[in-house]
Order: sequence, then structure tokens, then C-alpha cells
Amino acid sequence: MTQYRFGKRVKMMVATLALAAFGGAPCFAHAESITLYNAQHEQLVGQLAKEFTKETGITVRIRSGEGPALAAQLVAEGSATPADVYFTENSPELMLLQEKGLLGTVDKSTLAIVPARFNSPTGNWVGVFARENVLAYNTAQVTPAQLPASLMDLAKPQWKGKVGIAPSDSDFLPLVSGVLAAKGHDQALAWLKGLKDNSQVFDDDEGVVAAVNRGAVATGVINNYYWDRLYTELGKDKMRSAIYHFGHGDIGALVNVSGAAVLKNAHNPSGAQRFLAYLVGEHAQALMAAGKIGYEYPLHAGVAPDPMLKPFNELQPPALTVEQLGDDSQAAKLLREAGLL
Repeated sequence: MTQYRFGKRVKMMVATLALAAFGGAPCFAHAESITLYNAQHEQLVGQLAKEFTKETGITVRIRSGEGPALAAQLVAEGSATPADVYFTENSPELMLLQEKGLLGTVDKSTLAIVPARFNSPTGNWVGVFARENVLAYNTAQVTPAQLPASLMDLAKPQWKGKVGIAPSDSDFLPLVSGVLAAKGHDQALAWLKGLKDNSQVFDDDEGVVAAVNRGAVATGVINNYYWDRLYTELGKDKMRSAIYHFGHGDIGALVNVSGAAVLKNAHNPSGAQRFLAYLVGEHAQALMAAGKIGYEYPLHAGVAPDPMLKPFNELQPPALTVEQLGDDSQAAKLLREAGLL
């Protein structure tokens, strides 16, 4: 086991995925290649990797898994890791690896493509996409006027039995870190204990949004793309839910940053740097936005997100930096203390 423990179940398949054989494009003799530890959407990253290989001739060997599990594996592997690039859905995993001194420095020209607030404060990773925390709600059970003004309100008695959460999902940890950064330990713990009393617990956000849509629970805390993907899968006529955007800088509107980094001991650092530059380039960002897979916000200026998404400049997230969100270790402790893990 790694020395760093995230205190969460994530999914039982994580260990298998993290140790699975390499996938992706074949590695021909003498061909230049990079090894990617990937915690983003496999289908989307597979497509991006193929396009990158066509453009550069560099083969991308992909090892996929959940972000916290792969980050823990990188900590355990240290300088012996075969990874050249780590690409994940949430900034805390990148902050952990940064704190452990396992990341190299991203080329300045690549960092300059993305607004500085979405990048590592020390230049060790670059933001690639972003997405918003939202509240899914069943339109037959809850009206917009009845929805809470704040995420914190979901811990109040009137929401008992009406909330779905997935505390073991890797996307829930950054939200807890955000509450901790904004409200402090005592309020964050009280909120989690209130959620425990009020909530139905699911294995993942897919389970939460599906339950809300079928009416098994009135509301659910998710990232925006889970609802968008369900809408695409089921079609408008089968949707019985909608998403609610918290406003006025409420912690419920937290924006999560997906990012990528070059490992300090990368075997092919130049190829790894080229891959990062590709990820934040206009072509890859436009490909992602049009892919009907990720439903995240491109961070390259001028690349529009999928029209299903609320315009990025209309979101009202809390004023928290990636540095304030930290590495999720305290969030995991709080979840255990509240009895949610």
C-alpha cells in the first residue's frame, strides 16, 4: 500500500484499472512514445491520444484509473514510475504530487495558454478543462422556488431524505475541501454530519443523477457533466430532472479544474511537454467540446463549450484558489469523522 491514504472507497475496480496492462496505440520498435497515467474520460482521452499521434508521430500508451488511486500509485512509485504524464479530473491530486516533489515544470508557453488561476501556483501543472458542481433535482418533486440558496442548506432538517450524495466518488472530495476552505473545520464537519442524516448514499455520481431522474430521491449533488451525459443517453423525452446552479459565490457552485503534468522523472520529457501543449491547444480543446462525452469547459480562450452547458462567464463560483483547495487529505479525514466513509 502507498503511504498516502485517501480514506475512500472510490470504486472496487480502481486497483484493477490502475494495474491493468497498457492500452492505447501500439508501440512499434524504435518509435517515440510517452506513457500517460489517465484519470479523465477514457473514450475522450483515447481519441485525443490518437489525434496527437497522427500530428506528432509520438505513440501514447495509456494506463487508466481513478485520479486519487493513480496519484497514490505515483507517490508509491516515486522516481521509478514509468509515467511521463499524469492527467486527472481534479486539482487536489495534482497538488499532492506537486507537494511530494514528483512533478516537473510545465513549459511557460503552455502555461500561458490557460488563465493563471487554473494552473499550478508553482508552474508544475496546467489546467486543461473545468466543470461546475451543481444540484440535480427531480422536476416532479421539487420546484425551482423550493431549491436551497446554499449547498450548506442541504444539511438542514427540511431536506431529510431528499438528498442523494456519493461520498466515495472522487469528485466529492474537492467539494468537501472547498467547504473546509470556505467555512472551517467545525462548520464543514457539522455540514457533513447533517448530510449523513439527510442523504441517500450512492456509489458514484452516475448513481446519484440516475436516482434523481427516476424519482428515487428529490435532489442530488453532482458535477454538471453527469446530468449532461444522462440527457444525451436518454433523450429529452425521458428526462425527469434538471440542474440547478448555485449563485452568488456559494460553495455549491465550486468549479473543479482538470489538469495535466509532466512527471519529474519522465522518460520522454520533451514528448510529454508536447502532449501537454497539445491538450490545451485549440484543436484538442475544440475536439473535446464537440465530443458529446466530457461536457466540460475548455480553458483555451475562444473555444466555446458544448451549447448544453451554461456559459462559463455566467457561472458564479466561490473565490477559492486551487492552492486553498489543497490536496484533499483533510477532506478525507472529515468524511471519515462524519461517518460517510
